[in-house]
Amino acid sequence: MTTVHWNTQIKHDATDVGPVSPDARSFWGEHRQDLRAIDQQARLRRLQPRTGVDFSSNDYLALSRSQRLRDAVGAALARGVSIGSGGSRLLRGNDPEHEALEAEAATFFGSETALFFASGFAANAALLATLPQRGDLVVHDALVHASAHEGMRLGRAETRSTTHNDADAIESVIAQWRSTGGTGRAWIAVESLYSMDGDRAPLGDLLDVATRHDGILLIDEAHATGVFGTDGRGLAGNLEGRENVVTLRTCGKALGSEGALLCGPAIARDFLVNRARGFIFSTAPSPLMASAVREGLRMLADEPERRTRLAALITHAERVLAPCGVTPTGSQILPLMIGDDAATMRVAAAVQAAGFDIRGIRPPTVPAGTARLRISLTLNVDEADIDRLAETLREILP
Repeated sequence: MTTVHWNTQIKHDATDVGPVSPDARSFWGEHRQDLRAIDQQARLRRLQPRTGVDFSSNDYLALSRSQRLRDAVGAALARGVSIGSGGSRLLRGNDPEHEALEAEAATFFGSETALFFASGFAANAALLATLPQRGDLVVHDALVHASAHEGMRLGRAETRSTTHNDADAIESVIAQWRSTGGTGRAWIAVESLYSMDGDRAPLGDLLDVATRHDGILLIDEAHATGVFGTDGRGLAGNLEGRENVVTLRTCGKALGSEGALLCGPAIARDFLVNRARGFIFSTAPSPLMASAVREGLRMLADEPERRTRLAALITHAERVLAPCGVTPTGSQILPLMIGDDAATMRVAAAVQAAGFDIRGIRPPTVPAGTARLRISLTLNVDEADIDRLAETLREILP
C-alpha cells in the first residue's frame, strides 16, 4: 500500500491550489490541472463568508432569523423533538414530526400527499431519477435547476431540452417523439420562477400541453413558494391536487428552514418511498427542521404583511436599479447581465468591497456569455439599502 504524505503548507493563489507535495501531485495532478483551467476562465469557485448587506440569500421573507421561528424550535426541543433522526425513514428515522409536517403541508398546499426530503437538490434528483420510466420521455426547459439534470442523468427515461419558457416547443417535441414511435409517458419538467432570471413559466399553457398528451407536469416551486400565491402557496397553488401535477417546494428559501417537500398524488409518494434510492438510503432529515418548517407554513398564512413588504421592495428596486442595467422581472430575483466572466467577477468584487453581498454567477450555472450579478431581494434589506446599492452600481459600472 502506498502512503500519501500531505504537505501542511497550502497555497491559495491563482497558480497553485491545494497540497504541493510530490506524492500529492502524482495522485492529484489531473484535478489540479482541471482547477487551473477553470481558474483561467475566471470560473474557479471559492467559499466566501457572509459579509455585507444581504442581496444574495434566498431568505426572501427573513424567516430564518425570525423570533417566531426561533421560539418554535426552542419549544420543539423543550417537548423532546430530536435534533437528529438516527436513521433512514424506512428504519428508525421516521419521526412523528416528519409525518405531521407532511400532513400539514399537503393540507396547506392542497395536494393529496407530501414527502419530506433533506434538501431541494435531493428531492429534485430523486423525483426525476425515479418516477419517469424506461420508454418515457422527459422534456425539460433549458434553464431548469442542476438538480433536475442530475435526476435525469440518473434516470432511465429519454430526455430532451427545449427553448426557455416555450410551451409550443415542448408540445412539438412530444408530438415528434410520438410520431417516431414513442409510446411511454411524457413528463414536462419546469420551474415556476427561474432562479437566475427571475421570470415565470407559462404554467397554464404547460398544463394544457401535459393534459393533451397524457403527460405529467413537474413544477419546481423553489423560488415561488412563500413569495407568491394565496398565503404564499406559490405560482402553482391553483394546480395542486391534479392527478398529473407534482410540485417541489423547498423549505430553505422563503420558509427559512431546511429541506424540501414533494407534493402530489399518493401513488407518486408511495412509489418514491419504495423506489427512490436518494430517499431509501439516506438518513432522514432532522425532526427539528421538520418542526421549523411546520411553523414556517403557519407564518406564511398568519403574516401576509411579509409578502406585501417584499412586493413593495420589488417595485422600488425595479425603479431605482433599472437605470443601472438591472432587468425588471416582477419578482425578487433581479439579474444584472454583464456577459464576460472575468468582468462579472471584477464588478462583484467591487460591489462586495462597498459593503453589499452580491455574487457573480458564471457558466455553467448560466449559459455561456450570460454571466451576471444575481440581485436577490429579501426582507433583510430596506429601501435605503437598495438606494445605496443603486448609487454604488452607478459609480462602479462603465
